[in-house]
Amino acid sequence: MPTAAKAITLLAACLSLGACTTTSLTSGVAAPTTKDTIIAQMNGGLIGGDLGKKLPERERRKALEAEYRALEYTPARMPVTWKADNGRMGGEVVAAQPYRVGSQDCRQYSHKLSDGVRESEARGTACRNPDGSWTPLT
Repeated sequence: MPTAAKAITLLAACLSLGACTTTSLTSGVAAPTTKDTIIAQMNGGLIGGDLGKKLPERERRKALEAEYRALEYTPARMPVTWKADNGRMGGEVVAAQPYRVGSQDCRQYSHKLSDGVRESEARGTACRNPDGSWTPLT
């Protein structure tokens, strides 16, 4: 049975049972081995640009980890939230449905940042590399 047919069959079975979860949006691709590798390969993500330029390093890392979780594990339009240690600042990352460009899976996504008074948002697209990491497109 071709891979696409297997995936469709598995998805149909999961939907009918209602209890399946996924660990990755794509199968057969090895995930990066460490959090540091994942973070480094995202090249700062959306939070690395103007959106997060005033964030302390610890919060920027939490935000980038949320971007990775949204891209890698989260169904379309489901928010992944994060909070700063001080509890005043946080954000929400939402990824769209994955789509294929050549041999790569890509997703558009947005990252909202709130400091309790103002809310800022950045939008972008990232594509999954053969090693399981995600690279934002510039």
